[in-house]
Amino acid sequence: MMMSARVVLSAVLMLGAAGHAVAQPYPSKPIKLVVGFPAGGATDTTARLIASRMQAALGQTIVVENIGGAGGSIAAKQVAVAAPDGYTLMMTTTSAFGTMPRLYKLDYDPVKALVPVATLVVDKGVLVAGPAWPVKSVQEAVAQAKAAPGKFNYGSAIGIGPHFVFELFKRKAGVDITHVPYRGGGPMITDLIGGQIHATVNGKSVLRQHIATGKVRALGVSAARRWDDMKDVPTLMEAGFLDAPYDTLFGIVAPAGVPAPVVERLNAVINEGLRSAEMRASLDKLGIEPYVSTPAEFAKLVAEEAPRWSEAVALTGIKVQ
Repeated sequence: MMMSARVVLSAVLMLGAAGHAVAQPYPSKPIKLVVGFPAGGATDTTARLIASRMQAALGQTIVVENIGGAGGSIAAKQVAVAAPDGYTLMMTTTSAFGTMPRLYKLDYDPVKALVPVATLVVDKGVLVAGPAWPVKSVQEAVAQAKAAPGKFNYGSAIGIGPHFVFELFKRKAGVDITHVPYRGGGPMITDLIGGQIHATVNGKSVLRQHIATGKVRALGVSAARRWDDMKDVPTLMEAGFLDAPYDTLFGIVAPAGVPAPVVERLNAVINEGLRSAEMRASLDKLGIEPYVSTPAEFAKLVAEEAPRWSEAVALTGIKVQ
């Protein structure tokens, strides 16, 4: 009987230990934050800022993993099929939910497979020309492009917001400017500054410093109004080359099925970081604005923005291999 009692007691203790392990507070190990583009672009820049703040607040390492290719859809698939335990997250945009299903043969629905955790920032787009195209205004660029169809080019990753904004600009302006595909914003901007390509549309977060130093020239912004720090640069809408504003709203998503308490914890930590003076100062240096929301509000934004960007795919006729 004594031996039997010991066995029972041992089993109870083991079960207790197992229960304790399962009930460990989140997070109890490093978290992976996936970015669907190479380092150095707008998505990666913002992700690393947010990751640093989350790491300090959660007390766990946040590993930023860059998985480039196919406009972020390769990374999205990996996250969609990951374990829904809160240890695999992804930095994405509201536009991706509308563009990816139209561009790629996905075997899953991003809206159903990925759950919104928290919005992060709004990064406003700007059309710039590099040293290989010394134009001083968007009107001058359009005139030169019309006079020499196919002579000029622009760079961007395939199937992302800036790609569609430039194609919408081309359509409205009636110009033939060749698209040069890149895996991400980092290498593309290097080539733009180096004179290998003529122009691009990309986020203020990665182009602002190059505009300030004169390495590239801002011709027009894709926002609804002029930027306070660049009031001499018109919006592409007022110049007559866009029908609507197109800003990029970044956020963090997780695989569907992540427990609600985990989503709520992540949302609270991210929002607390976005409200902090330190984070706001860091974002201000990049010229981007924090955007605080609940998971439900983020989901509503996706529902509103996805159809608009899906329509952009149809309007531009962009196709991918």
